[in-house]
Amino acid sequence: MTRILAYRFSAFGDVAMTVPVFREFLEQNPDVEIVMVSRKNFEALFAGIPNLIFKGIDLDDYKGIFGIRRLGNELIRTYNPDFVANLHDVIRTKILDKIYRRKGLKVFKIDKGKEEKENLTNVWNLNKVQLKKTVERYADVFREMGFNVELSQKLRPFSGPKSGIGFAPFAQHKGKMLPLEKSFELARILAQKHTVYFFGGGKKETETLEQWESQIPNTKSLSGKLSLTEELNRISGLELMISMDSANMHLASLVGTRCISIWGATHPYAGFLGFGQSENDVIQVKDLTCRPCSVFGDKECYRGDWACLEEFDIRKVIEKI
Repeated sequence: MTRILAYRFSAFGDVAMTVPVFREFLEQNPDVEIVMVSRKNFEALFAGIPNLIFKGIDLDDYKGIFGIRRLGNELIRTYNPDFVANLHDVIRTKILDKIYRRKGLKVFKIDKGKEEKENLTNVWNLNKVQLKKTVERYADVFREMGFNVELSQKLRPFSGPKSGIGFAPFAQHKGKMLPLEKSFELARILAQKHTVYFFGGGKKETETLEQWESQIPNTKSLSGKLSLTEELNRISGLELMISMDSANMHLASLVGTRCISIWGATHPYAGFLGFGQSENDVIQVKDLTCRPCSVFGDKECYRGDWACLEEFDIRKVIEKI
């Protein structure tokens, strides 16, 4: 059995995108085992994948160069891998790579396509093209090792009854999030025909969504009430998920639920559309040449008016449903 040590520590959505890649890679290469090292609160994402060992860590236990060196030595001692897959390529993982190369291990790392993405998000570049999908970038790391992997890009819906629509109106950065009054109005219209379940996390989001629940009949806020395992189970039982370009889109992908995704400053061209999700279910303001101006939605609007979100028409979502 060949053993691969893989690591990626953040962000939540990016870690979630490794899951379908691991699942299909291990199905196609049954004589391989992957040890995935990530933050311990992400463990539920990887449940039930044969030949995958999840090693959850708390990064606060491994601070600074000496801490990372200790982590590197612990991992090699415990798992003795044949290959190393760096799926993150940040300073912390670069140090780990160095440790393993010195020990004679073969280390392979993701090509994030940084220059291509900078060009894509240059507001003066009018020739925007689809870049390689992030899941394919992950798969390329294993291909470089000499393994074959073909990604299906297909959802695997859970069997069983499905009911209700999930709605996750929040995102980490302003450039990815509809103005809340638009999201509120969208929820109000949808709840006239469907039961709408709100997803979110953190104190502020939970307070907002509980307020919405009290104001809009036929809605229920699940924010702050579920563990990650429970959240995945709940999403798997939905007819449909509505999400910004955020982690909930990727959670829907993991459990095979169709997701209508809303994009503002970011764009599927950067490669972050959820695994198996249809490009027909992407909704965005099409006629803005400045889009995308950001890969992660974390930049200020160069025009100053956030037109990609302020001019978004929620009727497009309702028509799509």
